[in-house]
Amino acid sequence: MAEDFHKPTKFPGRVFESFQGGIDPAETSRIAHETALALLARVRNDPDPGVIDRLVAYTEEHGIDAIAELWSRATPRSLPGALWRIYLLQLMIKEDPHSASYLFTRGTEVMHTIDPVVAGAPIPAGPNEIVTLADQILRGLFEGDFAVALERAAAFCRVSASGAASVADDADAAEPVRSLDLTTRALRLSTLAHDLTGCARLWRQESLD
Repeated sequence: MAEDFHKPTKFPGRVFESFQGGIDPAETSRIAHETALALLARVRNDPDPGVIDRLVAYTEEHGIDAIAELWSRATPRSLPGALWRIYLLQLMIKEDPHSASYLFTRGTEVMHTIDPVVAGAPIPAGPNEIVTLADQILRGLFEGDFAVALERAAAFCRVSASGAASVADDADAAEPVRSLDLTTRALRLSTLAHDLTGCARLWRQESLD
């Protein structure tokens, strides 16, 4: 799959589909789980700030294709599946921080849950603050409470999904194509939130592998 792209690969933020393909699914799954476990164990046992900085900035320098090759086909509720989704969320935010901040802010206006607080973004949150939040969540996987990082990401997705659905409703009559695109984005964000919440629960039960 990597040969289909030129590095660094820019992955469109509104697309959440995983890459498809692979020769041996069992071997692919084994490699995905082993690399995810090895990376997490290595960094969490020796959380060198320089190493973590490089992991956070990895997709900016190298694109998403190498990470996708490792983890994109893993099941949603697995360690490699969780890592893939967090990297994908981070890249989605950085590809279009203005849209990400707009949808998140709208979500905080229409939601009546604790999710905006759990996500940890300031309110209102501009593009710079949202990018910072994305980096903080990814960094939290390697140097903080792994489950908390997943829960923050899930909360961000729920808030953004609510914002996307609200904007889609506003645009339905005048801009039906944009409304459909936003509705699809809301659904994908909701699915992502559901998967990340499940991963956080499994991690707390020591069952995420």
